[in-house]
Amino acid sequence: MNDYIQEFSCITLETKATDSTGGTLSLNDGADLAIQMLLSTATSSNKIMLAGNGGSASIVSHVQNDLCKAVGVPAMVFTEQPLMTAFANDDGYGSVFERPIKLWGDEQDVLITVSSSGRSENIVRALVAAKEIGCQIITFSGFEPDNPSRDMGDLNFYVESSVYGYVENAHSVLMHYITDRASEILRFSLETEASD
Repeated sequence: MNDYIQEFSCITLETKATDSTGGTLSLNDGADLAIQMLLSTATSSNKIMLAGNGGSASIVSHVQNDLCKAVGVPAMVFTEQPLMTAFANDDGYGSVFERPIKLWGDEQDVLITVSSSGRSENIVRALVAAKEIGCQIITFSGFEPDNPSRDMGDLNFYVESSVYGYVENAHSVLMHYITDRASEILRFSLETEASD
């Protein structure tokens, strides 16, 4: 158990953050940029969309809850079963995030994708659709360093491991930090405004 947690801690701390050009950012700078992107929706008419499969779907659903409740920004996931299964049945599973993004996505919305492999067809198609609309994009991926998702975001977090548990837990920890910090910044800003 101690070895597992130690290994997980090292992998998480070594998460790579890159920008749209592949330029390297420190993990702190990457997190700060992600927070700025999320908070920008608090002062605009934009929203945050999130997509993930399996365990990653659970992560994005939790993050959507935190963004709406704790941060107070509009966020949506596309895992409502009747609509998701309709898209999957009629257009194939690769369309289940692409189609809703084309329906509801607007320029300067933020799309967050979480994919352990970074290769899932439906995630890659969602990223393509979001880029075409002009969304801001944050990706979380793992496994192979040349996965397609890692090159498609304005901001990309890559966890260098091929173990699902490490990658999914690292994504969850990173996103908890980002939403917790965004909530603190927004709360401080509101308290400062109220005291002026």
